[in-house]
Amino acid sequence: MLPLRPVTLADEVVVLEPLSLDHTGGLLQAASAHRDTYSLTLVPASTEAMQAYVELGLSDQARGVSLPFVTRDARTRRILGSTRFMNIERWTWPPPGSALQRTAEQADAVEIGSTWLTEEAQRTAINTHAKLLMLTHAFDGWEVRRVTLKTDVRNVRSRTAIERVGARFDGVLRAHMPAFDGAVRDTAFYSILAAEWPDVRTRLRERASRSSLRDTRDAPPRR
Repeated sequence: MLPLRPVTLADEVVVLEPLSLDHTGGLLQAASAHRDTYSLTLVPASTEAMQAYVELGLSDQARGVSLPFVTRDARTRRILGSTRFMNIERWTWPPPGSALQRTAEQADAVEIGSTWLTEEAQRTAINTHAKLLMLTHAFDGWEVRRVTLKTDVRNVRSRTAIERVGARFDGVLRAHMPAFDGAVRDTAFYSILAAEWPDVRTRLRERASRSSLRDTRDAPPRR
């Protein structure tokens, strides 16, 4: 896999800045307040654990399979959490020379994951704007065919946020992996396809234009 070039994604609400070891302290501070919402999410709670978390993200980036970010409030510049592109897929098509084969610099599919936000930023405009920036980069920049999002099937907060973005539910992979609370995790998988992206982008832009971190929290989706 080719190393990925770090990139900054930003608008007037949120800045997604390439992860570095210099962010360890700011991430730990963001992770230290009101940890009640992290029971099903990997959010390191010590300096040593956070440094290992950052180092692993940078190692995955060097291997070409991940592109990690810190999430900042664009107005205050405070670090609010982290997110990343991960499980970056570059497919090999048969037969050799297929017109569907991408160049080595392009990706066929990617996952948006390892996302967490400090409690005060949850269900605010931060997540909407961050997902719009990342999906735009994936579909319009890399021209991926699919973006995957997944979470512990028990994590209602995370599943609601994914559904609010516009991803479609693909199903549950049972006994998928260890859960962060020590259980065996069933994982709910969601995806957005390239053909669905224009409609998703329109809805996200409309939501982003209505929302602000200061005075608007995202309303639950209508059922």
